[in-house]
Amino acid sequence: MSPNQAKDHIAALTAELKQHNYNYYVLAMPTIADFDFDKKLKELDALEKQYPEFADPDSPTQKVGGEVTKEFVTVKHRWPMLSLGNTYNEQELVDFDQRVRKAIGDNFEYVCELKFDGLSMSLTYENGKLARAVTRGDGTQGDDVTTNVRTIHSIPKKLPSGNYPDLFEIRGEVFMHVKAFERLNKERVDNGELPYANPRNFASGTMKLQDSAEVARRPLDCFLYGLYTEKTLFKTHWESLEAVKKWGFHVDDHSRLCSDIAGVLDFINHWDKERFNLSYDIDGIVIKVNNYSQQQELGFTAKSPRWAISYKFKAERVETELLAVTYQVGRTGAVTPVANLKPVLLAGTTVKRATLHNADEITERLKLHEHDTVFVEKGGEIIPKIISVNLDKRQPDAKPIKYITHCPACHTELLRTEGEAAWYCPNDEGCPPQIVGKIQHYIGRKAMNIDGLGDETILTFYNLKLINHISDLYTLHERAEELKQIGRFGEKSINNMLDGIEKSKQQPFEKVLFGLGIRYVGATVAQKLVAHFKTIDRLMAATEEELTAAEEIGARIAQSITEYFNDPQHKAEIEKLKAAGLQFVAQEKEVNLASDKFAGQNFIISGTFEKFSRDELKDIIEQNGGKILSSISAKLTYLVAGENMGPSKLEKATKLNIPIISDDELLALLA
Repeated sequence: MSPNQAKDHIAALTAELKQHNYNYYVLAMPTIADFDFDKKLKELDALEKQYPEFADPDSPTQKVGGEVTKEFVTVKHRWPMLSLGNTYNEQELVDFDQRVRKAIGDNFEYVCELKFDGLSMSLTYENGKLARAVTRGDGTQGDDVTTNVRTIHSIPKKLPSGNYPDLFEIRGEVFMHVKAFERLNKERVDNGELPYANPRNFASGTMKLQDSAEVARRPLDCFLYGLYTEKTLFKTHWESLEAVKKWGFHVDDHSRLCSDIAGVLDFINHWDKERFNLSYDIDGIVIKVNNYSQQQELGFTAKSPRWAISYKFKAERVETELLAVTYQVGRTGAVTPVANLKPVLLAGTTVKRATLHNADEITERLKLHEHDTVFVEKGGEIIPKIISVNLDKRQPDAKPIKYITHCPACHTELLRTEGEAAWYCPNDEGCPPQIVGKIQHYIGRKAMNIDGLGDETILTFYNLKLINHISDLYTLHERAEELKQIGRFGEKSINNMLDGIEKSKQQPFEKVLFGLGIRYVGATVAQKLVAHFKTIDRLMAATEEELTAAEEIGARIAQSITEYFNDPQHKAEIEKLKAAGLQFVAQEKEVNLASDKFAGQNFIISGTFEKFSRDELKDIIEQNGGKILSSISAKLTYLVAGENMGPSKLEKATKLNIPIISDDELLALLA
């Protein structure tokens, strides 16, 4: 390679790896496997050493992690959160062991720990209380996500009395169990939202949410594995793990103390097979020299400790034949391609199908041809994924697979919104899978929760032309005799179903709104919209600008809502549901006033409070005649601020000269 070629290649690799870092750490949506990333990083590192004059000072080889998001307060780490060197083969581990022995001799032990595939987190405790939680960020500074971390049940907010220092930091990994991921991801798909690729991305995306109430609804877990203090309390890492368990922290029980590299390799080989039996994902094993004095003697490089290394498992990969590409239409009209494969055993299960995500996967990244031989992987991905094509086995006359242009169900021409990867069928009122999916969503537990109705029953009723819209459910009582003629429907089951439909008329407005299945309007968004607009008529009349003024409603959601209500068929459906007696007005909570001291005054509550929850403070304000606003404006009387309040709210309130008070000062106003 000539110097000019090296210069161009270094620049290209640097730009590519920076983008991958951004995708992984900031967007929580990686587009490359860890193994491939590390391979490219090693290639860049070698080139930079050979041609240092072409190295970018901000090269990915000099960085630990990603970028700090702009949505949270940035906090500098007291102790830098360094990354570990990665290896993928046993020989490199043996080389690591020899380097350690050369530096400190043969008298040492290793601690082997499972490498959890989650989000690194640093927790600071002061006088036994959780004071701060910070993400890795770029290794030097990270995002303060304390409010979100407080919702994780396995992380103690206050420690029982014990022999721990007044101030210490403990580090670990926030993750999501596989079963929880599968359940929540299904809900995202049902709500017309993009699914996450794996539990790690879901956990990371959850930590970046601004609404801690939504974070609390997503079951996250956390294993702790690293204690940091001003003064060394223990001689070994193993002793510190045993101690923090006694202090009340959630520590993984699968770690092992090994006397030599043979024990380490045995541990790795065991978990390479057994990892699929865990309830959570691991992507490797972390190996650490146990003794702290020996760790100090070994020291650090610029970005990682010399006394620890990470062994990464290769994702299991198999080769099989692509039989066909089929297409599924979701209730929101999104068309998802699926690869149908010749059955093959992968990671303990027989795989017959693999996700293809979108059109670009087929035509751009993989460039799939008919009956290609493909490599399928199931590493961090729960759903198997096609990684690449074995071009050596491609048939000479194989034709390229072209993404469909029309809906496979109703043959309507597909549309693609600018900036989005998915193609959609716009015929939501005439496309069978969308009609059925929409009604199935409406009757679901999180929406109208109609007893006596299930997905199979909805499909049967649709096929028999008994229902074609949500509003048709409320005319079924007029067709009771027809229902009795359907096999497996007895009089009792029909009566239970009709009772359930009748009771659904009492469901609150936010449930109805969520049940309509408007794209991007999940349960939480529906609650925010109802709280802001109060009635369906005001919501239907709202402009995009008025919609984005509501709390947590972005431009994409606003556009989807206006498009939905601009459709005459949707308006007609709302009128039918109104006539049926559905609730389209927010239920105002009856407030028994304790006083009218806050009458005419408007408040916003932000941050976390030690003595009260935000709901308790809201009740205090409303019980004394005050009103809670959803966004900061000149109408605001007071901003009640707790710990970890969002910086944007603070900045806006300061600009508008709005008084900022504590919870104690709020109570003093009542005195």
